[in-house]
Amino acid sequence: MVSLSTSLKSLSPFSSAILSTRPPSKHNPNNLIFTSYNKPNSKLHFTKRLVVACKKPTFTAEDVLRETTITEESHPKVPYSEVVRKKRVFWERRWNYWDVSRAIGILGVHLLSLYAPFHCNWSAFRVAVGLSVIAGTGITLSYHRNLSHRSFVLPKWLEYLFAWCGTLAFQGDPIEWVSNHRYHHQYSDTDRDPHTPRHGFWFSYFLWIFDTGSILQNCGGEENAADLVRQPYYRFLQRTWILNNLALSLLLYILGGFPYLVWGVGVRTVFVLHSTFLMTAASHTWGTQPWKTGDLSKNNWWLAIVTLGESWHNNHHAFEFSARHGLEWWQIDITWYFIRLLQALGLATNVKLVTEAHKQRFTCDG
Repeated sequence: MVSLSTSLKSLSPFSSAILSTRPPSKHNPNNLIFTSYNKPNSKLHFTKRLVVACKKPTFTAEDVLRETTITEESHPKVPYSEVVRKKRVFWERRWNYWDVSRAIGILGVHLLSLYAPFHCNWSAFRVAVGLSVIAGTGITLSYHRNLSHRSFVLPKWLEYLFAWCGTLAFQGDPIEWVSNHRYHHQYSDTDRDPHTPRHGFWFSYFLWIFDTGSILQNCGGEENAADLVRQPYYRFLQRTWILNNLALSLLLYILGGFPYLVWGVGVRTVFVLHSTFLMTAASHTWGTQPWKTGDLSKNNWWLAIVTLGESWHNNHHAFEFSARHGLEWWQIDITWYFIRLLQALGLATNVKLVTEAHKQRFTCDG
């Protein structure tokens, strides 16, 4: 699902690689990855391209656990899960500027949230709840389902507005977030997955965001998000998302003083961050797996409300194209309810959904 941004380099419009739309396959429309490479003399508008189709790597759950030669005796399992925890040398590596700056930022909002019991009032609490919904929806609806998977189409002004809301979640800009998430699906639960659970629960929970060099080394840069890079607005957000958060902090302080700052920035940001952290780690560790997706993705009913429906993660990995993750009527999916409202208002179009035929083909092929 949802992941924090860690890529080091910012891709310019002159990048050598572009990700084009993935055509549907038999039961997984994202099964083929089409990557376009510019010739050296290509122009700004990417007029000369060589398109190469490559099969998305697929693995069985057993392949994922056996990818490297590890044994349960030397590497224990995560409790109540089949995930074998592989030892990773994390603290012995060299920290860079980006790792340190992210650590300082996240530590800062956690320290700010500790003032909450001493500066609590109902007005500040309501501000925190409201901003949690706005920022959380910016991640789940915009960054994830709209931009990463193109599950539906919005008018540009509304697409850009929701993306701006996503920057308030303190999870980076859309280009980096989308790039990381697409790598997650391409290399799910292997060593090249940006937040693989095979490097330990806490690595997939949050430690991976302080290892900015690993994604660049294991996956590459932001070539797979070039559809966003080509748009000046998203490059603008890449440069200014931190300023958006600073401006919001200043505005809250002016409107409500320190209590608004503590609750509207500290408590709210910590809540949204840990909702994302928990979804990223738990949904590949514990839960049910009704669809044999060849990875460790799981459905988690107990995370559905706080993640706005993102925790039906096995459903999502089975049908990445779908705007709806809670496929059954009883599977709470608040983000889908919002998309459905936008569709009823005529604002969301080309909404992609799972049909019974999709389910049957997946079952038969699985």
